[in-house]
Amino acid sequence: MHATSEQRAPVTVIGLGSMGTALARAFLRAGHPTTVWNRTPEKADGLVAEGAVRAATVAEAASAAELIVICVLDHRAVRAILDAAGDALAGRVVVNLTSSTPEEARQAAARAAERGVRYLDGAIMAVPTMIGSERALIFYGGPEEVYRRLEPTLAAVAGAGAYLGEDVGRPSLFDVALLGLMWTTWAGFIHALALVTGGKVEAAEFLPHARTWFDHVIAPEVPRIAEQVDRRRHPGDGSALAMQAAAIDHLVEAGRALKVDTELPEYLQDRARQAIERGHADDSFASLFEVLSAPTD
Repeated sequence: MHATSEQRAPVTVIGLGSMGTALARAFLRAGHPTTVWNRTPEKADGLVAEGAVRAATVAEAASAAELIVICVLDHRAVRAILDAAGDALAGRVVVNLTSSTPEEARQAAARAAERGVRYLDGAIMAVPTMIGSERALIFYGGPEEVYRRLEPTLAAVAGAGAYLGEDVGRPSLFDVALLGLMWTTWAGFIHALALVTGGKVEAAEFLPHARTWFDHVIAPEVPRIAEQVDRRRHPGDGSALAMQAAAIDHLVEAGRALKVDTELPEYLQDRARQAIERGHADDSFASLFEVLSAPTD
């Protein structure tokens, strides 16, 4: 639910790249008086035409609202903005939606606290065109009281906002973990396509079987793997790692025969061997966690 008219507090958005512009536009469309600032002032022209107020300086932008949303290139730019705003930020709330690492988020929170600023860190799990919709997901971390008070306003940019707790590093942690999941899943699928097309099979012909395999075999295993990781116990239950390792060997051999890059399956082959050497031959595939979380030198 978006904020009611009585709750439509002023908002400042600093940083007007494609994502920052989408954030500012969503606040405007939800009825929030919105002040914007960007290092290149011309980037605000379109938003000003839609009703935003262009601030001449970072300090002026910070003075315009209690809630200041920052979405810039990197952690260094965030630090420069916090420094440039100076005392204008005192007593206000910064919601930093800049992509960063967990440690960078904690550093930004510490720098904000030195200036008397309440701080939330966030990770945007959406593309600009999704901002303002109920499908847009943003993770938030920081003081719960601050988040809950601002939640109705923040709903204007992401209907699927999720609060992860007091640790400001958690949103970035979830962000990089989910991106890693996405990239490795895509890479595995692309490698599979390299194999089948190398065997003179169209990707479109293979696709229905890949979908069925994912829905019926891969996805149902995810909760069990997560449970085994939390318990640090990985019972094989008839699908032991030693058996899976033999299948990985076949994957590598097939790739070589088809002249497909085998570095990805060789990585899995090596980690499976390490896990077996550590005594996990009879455990499940999830026992690779013990290698990935504590790699050898």
